[in-house]
Amino acid sequence: MKVIVQLTLVSSAIVAAFIALLFSGQNDIFLKALGASTLFGFLSVVVLAMIWYERKLLARIQMRIGPMRVGPFGILQTIADAIKLVTKEDLIPSETDKTLYWLAPIVVFVPSFVVWTVIPFTPSLVIQEMELGLLFVLACSTLSIVGLIMAGWSSANKYSVLGALRSTAQLISYEIPIIVTALTIAMLADSLNLIEIVKAQSSVAYVLFQPLGLALFFIAALAELGRTPFDIYHAESELVGGPFVEYSGAHWSIFYLAEYFNTFLFATLVSLLFLGGWLGPWLPGIIWLFIKIFIVISIIFWIRGTYPRLRIDQLMEVGWKGLVPLSFANFVLTAVFIYYSWSLWILGFIGIASILLIMFTYKKRKISQPPEIILISSSEVRRV
Repeated sequence: MKVIVQLTLVSSAIVAAFIALLFSGQNDIFLKALGASTLFGFLSVVVLAMIWYERKLLARIQMRIGPMRVGPFGILQTIADAIKLVTKEDLIPSETDKTLYWLAPIVVFVPSFVVWTVIPFTPSLVIQEMELGLLFVLACSTLSIVGLIMAGWSSANKYSVLGALRSTAQLISYEIPIIVTALTIAMLADSLNLIEIVKAQSSVAYVLFQPLGLALFFIAALAELGRTPFDIYHAESELVGGPFVEYSGAHWSIFYLAEYFNTFLFATLVSLLFLGGWLGPWLPGIIWLFIKIFIVISIIFWIRGTYPRLRIDQLMEVGWKGLVPLSFANFVLTAVFIYYSWSLWILGFIGIASILLIMFTYKKRKISQPPEIILISSSEVRRV
């Protein structure tokens, strides 16, 4: 219980500090803090629901029934697992750097929560509307990389360090197409305000103008989240558990919570940037937004149950040779269409044609072989 209390106090203090810094000078700072607390509770419930839904969906894909015994249809199974995680023994290796070891989960978790303070669910349902909201989201989402490095380095475990290095290489690589594609959408809307970006899609959702941008953003987001087929930095067969090898109990659960916070975040961003957010006929706006988020999350979970994991060399090749140049080409092409006031529908057709061409080329391409590994005995090394 001591671990739980300490984690709660530290995380609460850091979250409060972030919120106070963000909203300093506001007269209604108390209401903002209350809204942030309500948001945290809401996101926690969403995470519990997402974990249950993922288990049931994967079970359906794999012809199983999933959790059924704890509560009706197993809906309380996730709550039971959460209680187990926060109450189980928390083991800390003797050689760890205790300070960094304790701070790493907080550094990963806090940015994944703070970013939600500027995410609008409707034009009026947002804690803090920011003119540079999209830039704030992109900036905060990159901070968790530091926490992964801290987790791997402080664990005093070579497998943790290797996992941290892999995670750093992967996340930095796939941050580039995410940022460039998001800026392409901001260029179309002529604003970095998330509410204004959604309003700009009142007549046509940007997915029709940017199908290639949606594909690039979605694939890069999967890699950013470490979801299948890009779950390389915690590959069980190679690195046991990535940067989290030495974490257990409440410490590990914070990493897990941050992962699902970010999954929900990127599904929301896809809905806001490409699918029109809360815009839609007949139903209230927030219902439309959650319908779109639900569809995106279902696709993310479906991909986990369908595709195999990539090798690390394949993952880096997809990022640097595929997504990065395509995202810059899409950015430049969009800028040309806007500058010369050409029809954006043509841009949409070019995007669809590009996706089909890439899929056709990929099918014809031979699967790359893994690098050849030559084993040399110690006696041969000594002779050299």
